[in-house]
Amino acid sequence: MQSKATTVDEYLAELPAERRAVVETVRQTILANLDPDIEEGMQYGMIGYYVPHRVYPDGYHVDPSHPLPYVALGSQSKHVALYLMTVYASGEEEAWFRKAWTDTGRKLDMGKSCVRFKKLSDVPLDVVGEAIRRVSAADHIAYYESARAERAGAR
Repeated sequence: MQSKATTVDEYLAELPAERRAVVETVRQTILANLDPDIEEGMQYGMIGYYVPHRVYPDGYHVDPSHPLPYVALGSQSKHVALYLMTVYASGEEEAWFRKAWTDTGRKLDMGKSCVRFKKLSDVPLDVVGEAIRRVSAADHIAYYESARAERAGAR
């Protein structure tokens, strides 16, 4: 569900209390582990974490007026979704993440673009924090540019 909220505070305020508690806790984990060159704001109707134009002037190739997405956190109709572009951009990071999550004994519900969960007890916050810490803004830019170059070469 895309929100029309223009600020993170507005977004959180429109969530039901139980869902807000889950989103706020995951949000705090992200913020506590975030590279200083990544900013938080609203992106695509969710809480977004992105590489701002001051760090990466090219922006996101789909729409260069938007900063480069890094992570997104959103409340969907049946679950909370954590979009970890930092994990999906690197096979090595994805392998690490899958193993670290499942090693906690929790079930990993991970699709092509997001990790889905319903309750906070479903989320190993230490793994989420480490996933954020492992990929700096510079690393994310390098993964992104490498993937774009690879796709361009495949055409």
